Amino acid sequence: MDIVKVIGVGLIALIIIIILKQYKPEFAIYVSIVAGIIILVMLVDKLASIVNLLSNLTNKTGAGSTFLKILLKITGIAILTEFAVSICRDSGETAIASKIDLGGKIIIISISIPIITALLELIVNILP
Repeated sequence: MDIVKVIGVGLIALIIIIILKQYKPEFAIYVSIVAGIIILVMLVDKLASIVNLLSNLTNKTGAGSTFLKILLKITGIAILTEFAVSICRDSGETAIASKIDLGGKIIIISISIPIITALLELIVNILP
């Protein structure tokens, strides 16, 4: 059960952060960052298997790998953005968190333009 490991790392980090905030609050953010990185590293295998599955499905269906690459980039940007936003919010910097969140959304929209264009072209071709 990988979720038990993830929850365990999160709870241990939480306990350490609570203790550190009493004595050295400036170090609590470092524990949060390290715990987040550890959790992401623990999930790399799961992410790799998902990417392999999607690649195999793309190859079998004959769909272009361009869309798969774009979708994987979008997913990566969303995960990294959420990680950064969470760290900013944990440290009390909600204004910076909001700006990072907005930046991530704008980048995702700009990267998804080829998919949006292809869908619109498909719709135009289907309509009489």
